[in-house]
Amino acid sequence: MKKIYFLFLFAALTCFTHQNMVAQNHAKNPSTQPNIEGLSIYPNPVNREQSFINIASKHSLVKTIEIFDVLGKQVYANILTGKQLNISSLRKGVYILKITENNISESRKLVIR
Repeated sequence: MKKIYFLFLFAALTCFTHQNMVAQNHAKNPSTQPNIEGLSIYPNPVNREQSFINIASKHSLVKTIEIFDVLGKQVYANILTGKQLNISSLRKGVYILKITENNISESRKLVIR
């Protein structure tokens, strides 16, 4: 009876350890996640007097843009068909841009001075 419990415990620990190692390997290797090819955001940092930033990629497909403040609150969301994004409603500060194109997402930092 003790052998059965020992084998069951050993099998459970082996499975748990293997799953943790696989999950850690995926988390440590972000290069396996696809990036938006040729993504560029300019100017960055941008002066408060400027109303637009340019977001371009190699394929120039429709992009979903989400902007978050440093606390993680979404402050802006829009669908971008061209290259220019109007940022006149944003105040000075640091923001995180989440750009999604063709079901691939990428995040970048945006600084408004």
